[in-house]
Amino acid sequence: MGEVRRRSPKPLQVNPIKLPQTMGAALAFLGIDRCMPLMHGAMGCASFTKVFLTRHFSEPIAIQTTAVTDITAILDGGDYSIVEAVANITKKVVPELIGLHTTGLTETKGDDIRGVASKVHLPLVHVNTPDYEGGLESGWALAVSALIEQLVEERTQLDQKKVVLLPHVGLTPIEVEKIKEFVARFGFDVHALPDLSTSLDGYLGEKQGALSSGGIAVEQIRKLGDAFLVLSVGASMKRCARALLEKNAGMKHHHFDHLNGLEATDALVGILLEEAPIPEPHPGIVRWRRRLQDAMLDCHFSIGQTRFLIAGEPDQIAGLCASLVEAGGKVRVAVATVDSPQLVGIRAEKVLVGDLEDAEDHRNEYDLIVSNAHGERLAHACGKGLVLRGFPDWEQVGSQLRNDVLYEGGTSFLVEAANAAERMRSK
Repeated sequence: MGEVRRRSPKPLQVNPIKLPQTMGAALAFLGIDRCMPLMHGAMGCASFTKVFLTRHFSEPIAIQTTAVTDITAILDGGDYSIVEAVANITKKVVPELIGLHTTGLTETKGDDIRGVASKVHLPLVHVNTPDYEGGLESGWALAVSALIEQLVEERTQLDQKKVVLLPHVGLTPIEVEKIKEFVARFGFDVHALPDLSTSLDGYLGEKQGALSSGGIAVEQIRKLGDAFLVLSVGASMKRCARALLEKNAGMKHHHFDHLNGLEATDALVGILLEEAPIPEPHPGIVRWRRRLQDAMLDCHFSIGQTRFLIAGEPDQIAGLCASLVEAGGKVRVAVATVDSPQLVGIRAEKVLVGDLEDAEDHRNEYDLIVSNAHGERLAHACGKGLVLRGFPDWEQVGSQLRNDVLYEGGTSFLVEAANAAERMRSK
């Protein structure tokens, strides 16, 4: 952990890596089965999110909009637009849930979406996500908190085998699946909220363009209040865990800032062994731990002589930094999209909130970039190595199947980083 500079001194972002809260909320709602994310704002806001996520996941993305214009926002507010949009949606499909979230236009106008929600005679969760505040990570967390507060029923009984996983937005669909499977090997029944592992995992099934397909069911969300154990991953998800714990005072909660690398996964195993009905981990878990140890040894020389820059969402870069530092890497600069309490604990020599122009200003301090696809131009311009991570990844297919967490994913990430470092040096 090193110097933390809360924000770039510039009055604007020049080459941004930051994404809006509205997109994070829409993505969270896509992890609910047969849900319709309904963006309350201008048509362009929803179109941008739809195209952005379609390109990233190479999957059909279901998003609707209230299509508010500056004129309608001033003349009649948003009430009519929301009710009309819901009426139009339900002419063709009947969603199990509508995820209503706001944009900068309607937030500036001050529309009362809570009041409008009472006029909609369908299951609806509403959340305020102005895109002039926060970012992708906070939008996701706000939507998850709203899902818990407005849907989960209060309980007093506990199901000793039920575990609720609250993943941060930076976890890919396959990573959510791997964590669910990992925890299930200790004898638990695991429910992720949201669950992108069965909705945006690249599975070629019966896709419905109008509604999300796959994810946790609304009825399952309502019954999460009897879970024995809550596991939150990412500092942004602490608020969600607190909201869930209010539904049942008997729940146990364990928080992890990330699940990347040996130390973090060991901590998860230790917690699960304390709570699980089994005396020792599954042999497959033990074997992958040994593979990660071997990879740390094999990759140590390449990673140990490489200086890294990591840019992205705070929860994600915290985990990636930890993996590299454990293997001897030197994370010289970490550029976060937004401010977060997580930044204080990030294992990097210099941490700042900024953009890719700030990353370019520090180009003499690192050799290899770990960033989203926007970092490719920077890598070419500065002659640096590149490992693609985060949103968006439009340069490669299969980003939803990339796993960096737990013993297995940590092994893959170190090998990829080491190979990228060697290719860079061979140029």
